[in-house]
Amino acid sequence: MEKKTALITGANAGIGLALADRLLTEFPSIHLCLACRSKSKAEEAQTMLKEKHEEADICVLLVDVSNLESVYRAAEAIKKQYKHIDYLYLNAGIMPVSSVDWSHFWQCLFSSKCVDMFRTGDGLLKQVDGVTTDGMKQIFATNLFGHFALLKKVNSVLGGANRTTQVIWTSSSNAKKSAFMLSDIQHQHGSEPYSSSKYATDMISVALNERFNQQGIYSHTTCPGLVMTNLTYGILPSWFWTLLLPLLILIRIFTPTMNYSPYNGSEALVWLAKQPPQGIDPMCKYHSRLNWLGNRYVEPKKVNSNFIFLNYLFEIQLQLDVDISIAQKAYEELDKMETAIHKGIKLS
Repeated sequence: MEKKTALITGANAGIGLALADRLLTEFPSIHLCLACRSKSKAEEAQTMLKEKHEEADICVLLVDVSNLESVYRAAEAIKKQYKHIDYLYLNAGIMPVSSVDWSHFWQCLFSSKCVDMFRTGDGLLKQVDGVTTDGMKQIFATNLFGHFALLKKVNSVLGGANRTTQVIWTSSSNAKKSAFMLSDIQHQHGSEPYSSSKYATDMISVALNERFNQQGIYSHTTCPGLVMTNLTYGILPSWFWTLLLPLLILIRIFTPTMNYSPYNGSEALVWLAKQPPQGIDPMCKYHSRLNWLGNRYVEPKKVNSNFIFLNYLFEIQLQLDVDISIAQKAYEELDKMETAIHKGIKLS
């Protein structure tokens, strides 16, 4: 039997690096492809992983998911190198923040909204967006569209008659339906581009299953919870998070989303790789959890509108509240956008 292959975008740090480490532990014979924007950082991660896993089979692939020419070059390299991808982890992402709403922070810190603020960041962060070289909104391009284009272009090495592929997205508890508008899919006119991009990720995952399950391609989304990564430290400095650590541990008693370390946050991504994909509910988001004793587990969450009050109390309102027809329209919109842009990019 051929060894399995996993490709991880954004694999040189944070959740991606922890995931790579854990996959090599769970599947020692796996071939691991670290798909990263920076060659030096990717090679540094590769060296570190090889020091820990001496027999590991690891390669580096350069790709900047915010740049479609880079995505297309990476896709061509993938199709030349691999006959089949078993696990495609779409993990790379950004959340640029211009400032923190401190008045909101102090107001919520001593109120019933404290847990929700730390769990989702709702109302706390003032997001800032840019424009890519392709003329697209940067957060949308990085978190969603670049991954969509990559997925589309490597479709020929995914799934198949006798093998399956799991497409596993790193989503967020901050994925909010209220932040997304199909008519403004890039979120050019709103103030929550990160939330919009992550909700769109959840929708596209649903649409992928509707279209490609029969081809052996299965898509699922995960939520890592609150994790200390470069992204997190870009919001508030590390010393501030250190000061908050006792509070975060206390909050864990009431909500199991305070994972803190990337290793804990990667729990759901690793768990999914060990499940038969045909039996995984595509309408659930799979959350990495950590109870107050420090035990890791995975919890699938699904909206039940009949019990909204109980859902709020027991924190089960963060799931795939997705209208399949809207998800399909979002998929079609992305497909049209990618087709139009691809025509204008000529690879030498």
